[in-house]
Amino acid sequence: MKKITDERLIFRNLQHIKIIYIVQSIGILCILGYELFQGGLEDMRKNPLWLLFIVTSVVYAYLSISTSVENEKALQNPKKSFVVSIIVLIAIATAVAYLTIAKNFGWTNGVVIGVILFICGFIPFYYVYRLREKQIKDFDDDQP
Repeated sequence: MKKITDERLIFRNLQHIKIIYIVQSIGILCILGYELFQGGLEDMRKNPLWLLFIVTSVVYAYLSISTSVENEKALQNPKKSFVVSIIVLIAIATAVAYLTIAKNFGWTNGVVIGVILFICGFIPFYYVYRLREKQIKDFDDDQP
């Protein structure tokens, strides 16, 4: 098979992939919606399509993050934005953990939920930090 080098054809191919992704996502959501109405939330979550939908959503979100960082108009200080993001994340995770403990779910549940929330927030913030660092390094390398 010959590699496509024409930019118009590459762009059209990407548009087709986008349309296929949209149709596939709508199909998965319809199947999950049917499962939800037929068997409830637990049956829907037992369906392997639920895991597929969650994984594809996470992958799409990470790909969108890299595109968003590359599309930023002004270069930002990656360390400053990372520190601010982590401080806000710690405040949110602490508040959620405290509210969980206050609702009589126990210390262990509160701490576990707070730690999980922190980890799930830290990973994308660190990813954006690394992308911004790389962008600044590439910008500095291009300057004479």
